[in-house]
Amino acid sequence: MAYFHSYDKGGHLFLPSYVMRTHGAKQQREAVKRAPRNQLEPVFEALDTLGNTKWRINGKVLSVVDKIWANGGRLAGLVDRTDLDLPEEPETDNEAEKKKWKWKVKSVKKENRERYSQRCDIELKLAVARKMRDEECFYYPHNVDFRGRAYPMHPHLNHLGSDVCRGILEFAEGRPLGKSGLQWLKIHSANLYAGGVDKLSNEGRIAFVENHLDEIFDSADNPTEGKRWWLNAEDPFQFLAACITLTEALRSSSPEAFISHIPVHQDGSCNGLQHYAALGRDKLGAAAVNLVAGEKPADVYSGIAARVLEIMQKDAQKDPANFSDARHAKTLVNQVDRKLVKQTVMTSVYGVTYIGAREQIKRRLKERDIFSDDSELFGAACYAAKVTLTALEEMFQGARSIMNWLGDCAKVIAAENQPVHWTTPLGLPVVQPYRKLGRHIIKTSLQILTLQRETDKVLAKRQRTAFPPNFVHSLDGSHMMMTAVACKKAGLNFAGVHDSYWTHACDVDEMNRILREKFVELYETPILENLLESFQESFPSLTFPPLPERGEFDLREVLESPYFFN
Repeated sequence: MAYFHSYDKGGHLFLPSYVMRTHGAKQQREAVKRAPRNQLEPVFEALDTLGNTKWRINGKVLSVVDKIWANGGRLAGLVDRTDLDLPEEPETDNEAEKKKWKWKVKSVKKENRERYSQRCDIELKLAVARKMRDEECFYYPHNVDFRGRAYPMHPHLNHLGSDVCRGILEFAEGRPLGKSGLQWLKIHSANLYAGGVDKLSNEGRIAFVENHLDEIFDSADNPTEGKRWWLNAEDPFQFLAACITLTEALRSSSPEAFISHIPVHQDGSCNGLQHYAALGRDKLGAAAVNLVAGEKPADVYSGIAARVLEIMQKDAQKDPANFSDARHAKTLVNQVDRKLVKQTVMTSVYGVTYIGAREQIKRRLKERDIFSDDSELFGAACYAAKVTLTALEEMFQGARSIMNWLGDCAKVIAAENQPVHWTTPLGLPVVQPYRKLGRHIIKTSLQILTLQRETDKVLAKRQRTAFPPNFVHSLDGSHMMMTAVACKKAGLNFAGVHDSYWTHACDVDEMNRILREKFVELYETPILENLLESFQESFPSLTFPPLPERGEFDLREVLESPYFFN
């Protein structure tokens, strides 16, 4: 592989490669080009570490995918290879019936277009997998987006992709499981099965797998003709890969000496909120997202759902004549669960608005088909969104105050027609690219072309709303890169998918220690103070709001939290 040396030197050996995906944003490109090489060295080292991981194709899983695909798809999340039939036109003069038929035709055509697109996508992925099947190993050069999050450069088959991609990829280098690795492989299998099993304690997950060994063996031995229990998993192809490895290990003469190639994942618990809790030293928020030790993982979505239910139960007791939402509260009180609020909680980190939350919850309620009237559905979604956002405000006051502070700083800068820019803890300069686009018309003898190009006018509202999530993404990218480099120095194989860190089963304990230490190291630096200082240096004539108050959470508690990443 080729190592990065500068903005445009590195990555692929022969293809032009750039360290950052700037998508034509001139200021961002120039900022990275101007940065001294020694400032970018930590980023280059992290990208080289990620690109140095050897991969290979898991032939057994690929064979199962090929077999299902050849038989028409439709299983394990694979798209149906056939199109839906168009509904026949009704023999009637009734305009309402004809209108209904036209809508059905439109809906079926849309579904068929989507299926075609998905079929093209899976064919590309499988074509690459088949081509690389017999290769001893291959690599994925990485670069970053403008916020500093790392991505493989190859666009089709990579470990950031779908369950199919992840299921047919594995580490080329194998390592013996060891005693701890065998346990982590079982925990990993339970995590992939999900369905609530991933919310159990580690001991509970191990017990789940040990109680289903017959089904796991059958899944490995007869994936398409047997009981096909693996299809119940949330990530079926990754789960199948784990079933095959676990079966082979347990049937070997010495399971602990079995050579495993499976990447075992450790995922953050609502990672964006973890970063906000650490920034704000927020005790309540830290407990909700597993920054403190517990007997089993705290589930922030269930926590928010419980608070939403509590509010709705109180509202349902009120007189509808004096409180208009009492009717909605009575209807929704039996509908509140983690699934209803999950998307809104996840996107709260990215500054979800009331309207966005309403639409998310409206979709969940529509799936349940409990409202015959659209206006009733809309009203219930409005009420549920308002209550969910209230519950979020209560549980994550620290996160909300930091989000508001970041947004206010961005508003001050954008009012001067300047983009928000900062430097990540690893030295990567970031410039938000949101500007108004102008049109440039080119007339030729054959046609008239309209090209878009950046103007000097920034999009003030976009600069403000995008800054909090972009800033947190730059921090989670920094944490992942710091962990990658430390894992390399410790002799571990490492792959990262944003807030999901992968290594060999035998090395999970060591990676867990490293990622916790690096998280504490990251947040022991005065991140918000440094950010405010950089704003004041860049814009000495502007007045920025004071730093938000922070709590008394002890960061070092993260070191003892088993479910911080799990």
